[in-house]
Amino acid sequence: MNNSSPAPNYTTRSWSVSDDSLRRYVFFASESCIQELLSASDSNRDWFGNGNDGWKLLAFEDGVEISKRRSGSGSFHAFRSRWLLKSVSSERFITVANAIDAAKQWDSDLVEARYIKDLDENLSIIRLRYGENAKPLFRNREFIVYERRETMDDGTLVVAIASLPKEIAAGLHPKQHNSIRGLLLQSGWVVEKLRDHDDDVDDSCMITYVVQLDPAGWLPKFFVNRFNTKLVMIIENLWKQAQSHPSSLINHQKG
Repeated sequence: MNNSSPAPNYTTRSWSVSDDSLRRYVFFASESCIQELLSASDSNRDWFGNGNDGWKLLAFEDGVEISKRRSGSGSFHAFRSRWLLKSVSSERFITVANAIDAAKQWDSDLVEARYIKDLDENLSIIRLRYGENAKPLFRNREFIVYERRETMDDGTLVVAIASLPKEIAAGLHPKQHNSIRGLLLQSGWVVEKLRDHDDDVDDSCMITYVVQLDPAGWLPKFFVNRFNTKLVMIIENLWKQAQSHPSSLINHQKG
């Protein structure tokens, strides 16, 4: 006789929140992400990632540094890439430093990338959806993320991108039955203008990209962490994209 009971059918609850409440939540939640990004990009820290800031150097090739942040065994590692782009103005790279352009570099099988809600001039909600032919880390997955863009007093641009809590995301956009909703735990850009010895703005910029991803579903953690190191190399692809298009012609497609 089989006394086992059927497994309970859990469904993700959804929270319906007003735009004002959502704006306040995202603004508050993104503050820590912005500070993490600025900390990761601190040019006064050890370039080779051997300092005491928690980052460990994995590779340094062709001027690109890839580092991993030490974390507890129960969480996915965060990865960082930094690249000094010489003779490339920050304005040109800023045009492609956003969630949608970055997502297009993660996987060519991105089937949907759109702004679903603008909360403020520099605060948006975005949906990223990947198809069944995408790479294992993104196959049939979708991400509901916020994107916040802030320009610091010295002209440094910070673009903070992270997933909304599942309940809020479900209220904004119900999950499709055949998709897996992954989580961008934290990610984003820091685009820093460089200055010469006379404190004039140089025609170069320092780019830092950080990503920490939980794809959800069953995947070996070592596989996820190994693949994450490849995600940070999107800087090179975006750099090529920024070079091939005048900044005045690059527009973010919202709606």
